Parts: sequence; C-alpha cells; structure tokens
Amino acid sequence: MKISATIITLNEERNLPRALESLDCVDEVVLVDSGSTDRTCEIACRHGARVLTNPWPGYAAQKNFAAAQASHDWILSLDADEALSEPLSAAVTRLRQQGPQAAAYGMPRRAQYLGRWILHSGWYPDEKVRLYDRTRARWSGDYVHESVQVDGAVGRLDGDLLHYTCDSLSQHLRTLDRYTTLAAAELRASGRRAGPARLLLAPPWTFLRTYVLQQGFRDGRQGLLISAMAAWYVFLKWAKTLEEGQK
Repeated sequence: MKISATIITLNEERNLPRALESLDCVDEVVLVDSGSTDRTCEIACRHGARVLTNPWPGYAAQKNFAAAQASHDWILSLDADEALSEPLSAAVTRLRQQGPQAAAYGMPRRAQYLGRWILHSGWYPDEKVRLYDRTRARWSGDYVHESVQVDGAVGRLDGDLLHYTCDSLSQHLRTLDRYTTLAAAELRASGRRAGPARLLLAPPWTFLRTYVLQQGFRDGRQGLLISAMAAWYVFLKWAKTLEEGQK
C-alpha cells in the first residue's frame, strides 16, 4: 500500500513546516499552491514535496486536483494548519503494512484554539475522512464544509489529527468573515432565505447549545469564546444572506 499526501496552500509559510514534518509515514507529498507570495513553495521544496501551481477553483475542486496529480491511488489529504499526531502516524504505518480493508479511513481531529486543546464545545471528536482511495472517493462541496464522499466502507484510524486553529481573536474574526461570506453564498444558491426571526433566535440558541449542551464551559475561557464566536458566525451568515436578498 503506497500513500500520497496532498496539501493545498496559499501563503502558509508559518504552518507548513509542522505539517510536512509529520508526514514521514507516506511515500510522497504533493503540494498544490494557488499563488503564494511568501516562502510556502520554497519550504515545500526544501522538505522534498512535489510542488504544483493551480489557480484557485474552490476547496473541493483544488483538493480533487491535488489528488489527481498524485502518483498513488491512496491519498492522505492534509490542510496546511494540520499535522499527524505520533499515534496517528503509527496507525497509518500499520495500515500500510497490513493493507486496507475499506475504501477510506476517518480519524478524530483535535483542535488547538488560543493555546488550549479543545475537548468539548462540539469540537471533539471532530471525525474527518482524510485517507481514501481516489478511485472510490472524492471531495465534494461547492462553497464551504467540503467533505470526502466515499463509495464503499469507511474504516477508522486511532490517533488524533491535530488542527492548529486561531492564535488570536483577530485571526478568528478574519476567518469568520471569509467563511460566512461563502456560507451565505451557499444558502442563497440553495434557495434559502433569511428573516428577522432567524437573525434574532438562531445566534442565542447556538451559544446555548455550544456552551451548555456541548459543555463548552469545560474548555475554560476558550470555550466561552468559541461559543460566542459560533453565535456570531450564525448571525453573520444569515445577515449576509438577508443583505444579498435585498439587493
């Protein structure tokens, strides 16, 4: 069983070394860049990755493009701000030795937020399918929340995929602004509309669910901020949908 790791990038010089250094369990690394102006491509080449460029077509399309360029059918897809934990790397190595029994494999993803590993708040375990046979699976999703659609059985690997998210609230706010714009576009494309009731009721319900029902309070001040940001995300998403509908 040979595995190609794929990473898509745009100005990821800060995160990329950590991701690349965690991939000693694969046979090659294919990096597809969409126009970085920093040292992303230089760092990737220095770590032995095969670097390609492709204009940005969207998250799912770019990840499918990267998979198509790989030398092997088995793809381990990693974001630049992620890394394999040692247990997960060992699990991938064992799978290579034993051979696959499924068309794809999922794994829990554990996020670090403002310096703390988050174990509640609806963030963990955040199961993700990231290792798959490209002849039986591919990425789908036109806007945000892209995912791997699999034709066949999905197994599970032990060990966490580590996700290094926001180091500051400013960074989180910038990310929310970008993703809520995409989420609003997706809602409009599906024909969904926003009204005053949704703007008033959905954000506080989101905060209550995240902080109380999903036990965000157990994640300390980070859990409180995650809950507040989740509510703000929902408000912005529907507010942008409403704004566009009034044009």
